[in-house]
Amino acid sequence: MHQPYPQDTQLPETRHLPAPPSVLNAVKVMYVGAATSILGIVIDVLTVSATKRAIEKHSHHLTAHQISSSQHVLVIAFIIGGLIGAAAWFFLARSCRGGKNWARITGTVLFALATVDTLGGLGSPIAGAVKIWAIVVWLVGLTAVVFLWRRSSTAFFKATPQ
Repeated sequence: MHQPYPQDTQLPETRHLPAPPSVLNAVKVMYVGAATSILGIVIDVLTVSATKRAIEKHSHHLTAHQISSSQHVLVIAFIIGGLIGAAAWFFLARSCRGGKNWARITGTVLFALATVDTLGGLGSPIAGAVKIWAIVVWLVGLTAVVFLWRRSSTAFFKATPQ
């Protein structure tokens, strides 16, 4: 007897194309970005006194207690922000390696937001080392985005089954 539909319920195996060097380089750069986020936590915490002095200089209307409180909030924000940043770098790197085009787009959008944040941070009262490190992290993001949008990368993301 002829069966019009096969009884095998398994889907055919999806074939993943090998990632081109541009994507592999972007992934490596994103792992560097994760490491820079972790190192940024250390820099932020080590320079929190300089950041506190910068806040004191630029915020004459704040009391000593408010400045001290802001220092504690900054340390917590630096740690949480750095950990979230490192996790985002790592997650997006793994997803881009797997050919997920949404990850490439998300990474690009996050880079655009980081650009605005970095430019805004340059005028804020924080330690000079923190500002310099923010530019380093921004340059890492720029490098990753450039690799992700090369012609060979685009072909990889379009050819990978989603």
